[in-house]
Amino acid sequence: VLDLLQIPAFMCRQTDLIVAAAQTQRPLNIKKAQFMAPEELRLVIEKIHETGNDQVLLTERGTFFGYGRLVNDMTSIPTMSRYAPVVFDATHSCQLPGRAGDVTGGRREMAPVLARAAVAAGAHALFLEVHDRPERARSDASTVWPLDRLADLLTDCLRIHEAIQAKQGV
Repeated sequence: VLDLLQIPAFMCRQTDLIVAAAQTQRPLNIKKAQFMAPEELRLVIEKIHETGNDQVLLTERGTFFGYGRLVNDMTSIPTMSRYAPVVFDATHSCQLPGRAGDVTGGRREMAPVLARAAVAAGAHALFLEVHDRPERARSDASTVWPLDRLADLLTDCLRIHEAIQAKQGV
């Protein structure tokens, strides 16, 4: 059983792949490439909608800022939300590509800062890679969020979401 097809960031401009995935009529999660402006996703969404598939999420995971650094522009969340619901990838956004030699480095401690900011900016969902022992994770060990700290982070994010909704009268 397949619940959702995810298109990786570096493949999100491959028209044949996007169209083929959309034609399955399965929900899609398109990760925004780190080199793309959020407005460029409009064309990706149009290609998907042309297949009759309107089940799509867009994931923000940072933008390259020079070499070995990602930054997050939270204004991309409301921009991308004009096209589809936005997922914010809080752990991949903490990566420092190429900064740890043969593996990607990162700053795990920044995940909660970014997650809370993304919720305040209007993200519809959060994505976090989680592990019970992050230092033993086989992938992205420097940015994986500790499982025993997940509930507290999600509680914080839910409170922010509820405060924003109350302020907006939703």
